[in-house]
Amino acid sequence: MLARRLQRLAGKRFLAAFLHTTRRVQNSHKVIEPFKLADVGEGITECEIIKWNVKPKAVIQAFDPLCEVQSDKASVEITSPFDGVVMELLVQEGEVARVGSNLCLIEVTKEGVMEPLETPSEDKEPLSTQESTGSEQKAEASAPVTSRHPMDPRLSPDPNSSKSNPRALAAPSVRHFARQNGVDLSQLAPGSGRDGRIEKRDVEEYMAGVTSAPPVQADGQDVVVELGRTRYAMWKAMEKSLEIPHFGYSTTLDLTALHGLLSSLNANIPPHFLPASSTPALPLAVSPSSVYAPPTPPEVPSSGQYTRLTYLPFLLKTLAKSMIEWPLFRASITPTASDVSSKPTLTIRPHSDISIALSTPNGLYTPTLQSADTYSMYALSSQLKHISHLGRQIPSGLTPKEMPKRGGTLTVSNVGSIGAGDFASPVLVPGGGVAIVALGRAKWVWDVDRGDGTGERRLKLGISWSADHRVVEGAELAAFVECWRGYVENPERLIADSV
Repeated sequence: MLARRLQRLAGKRFLAAFLHTTRRVQNSHKVIEPFKLADVGEGITECEIIKWNVKPKAVIQAFDPLCEVQSDKASVEITSPFDGVVMELLVQEGEVARVGSNLCLIEVTKEGVMEPLETPSEDKEPLSTQESTGSEQKAEASAPVTSRHPMDPRLSPDPNSSKSNPRALAAPSVRHFARQNGVDLSQLAPGSGRDGRIEKRDVEEYMAGVTSAPPVQADGQDVVVELGRTRYAMWKAMEKSLEIPHFGYSTTLDLTALHGLLSSLNANIPPHFLPASSTPALPLAVSPSSVYAPPTPPEVPSSGQYTRLTYLPFLLKTLAKSMIEWPLFRASITPTASDVSSKPTLTIRPHSDISIALSTPNGLYTPTLQSADTYSMYALSSQLKHISHLGRQIPSGLTPKEMPKRGGTLTVSNVGSIGAGDFASPVLVPGGGVAIVALGRAKWVWDVDRGDGTGERRLKLGISWSADHRVVEGAELAAFVECWRGYVENPERLIADSV
């Protein structure tokens, strides 16, 4: 028995001596890497977390989608830069994260050389449990205490401050539903959801209680509503618009000839733009592709299919055609650099990029039709329907593909689709191009502007322009509009130009 103990003791000492003399060991180790919200550009300082695609303890690989964030302009999918395991989500869905702040913690495996810990001598007695606990408490007491940022989601709110300013956690769709019904979410916090999140049923129950309860007083009460993220972005953009000297120009376009073409254009919509319910169930008896199959047309999403053309795609096509003839309206402005001796410059683009003012439940967006001059009227109609579908989703489904960093050089606002007004005063914002046009509602009027004094019934459309007078002269805008009029009022010109 004594011999065995001596052998065991000798083995331990040999192993301790080996570990003590082996100074460097090649090994892999686990590291917790914080994943930060990167700068997405466009001066954006914060984003709202719309959806997490992972949960804690989920195993992920590089470029796997982590989450979807919503900025002032579009939603962006963020992917993981690491292979590893998601340890903690630091920002919950519906909360706002500032650029540079941590979104989550990811455990990654790193290969490297590690210094081994010193092996304790056999003569030294291990610390007792009480001694080790005391040492840990002493180390914790001596460690510097760092205060967390007030926006850190891991920071528990002060119960005293929550009474005066409760933090209402809710998804964007719930916030929109509450705004529509004039409900202040701070009155419902905490909600019945996880971590006190306010759910839609909380708003509905509150509304039902308010409806059924007798009124406390005869007169109504004021309701304070905070501006949403997109509307606040519009607030800031409109303030900056005061830096631009505007020049206005209004006139009317005659759509009578175009109106006569619409029935023929609608009867010949390419099949891939039509919904499945509108395409013929059986193939034609005689097929043009019996000898050689034509190229497969591009796939069109169901949200981009339609059965009827409107005037807007034709107006956009002719506007893009006019922009090709007038390079000034394909230009974007580069303001003066920090060097005061340098001058502003204009960048002429090869194609016509047109932004569309789109009113959505989430606010005003301006998605861009890039290279609109290369699209047919049918394709433009499909693009318009698709971006309108994305913009009306809650939260917005618009992505950087529809909302590129470099927007259009012209903006079109189709206010006539909602109101019956003839003219408006559209506003330009920095970075919004050199001009903007507002389209009114087309109306049948009695036109008596004829040499013989007789009249004729015509379809007229009122349009209102605003241009950046720093780079666009009044005569240039008027001449450009007349170029556009030449295509709109004489659509046969497009046939002659093989469009």
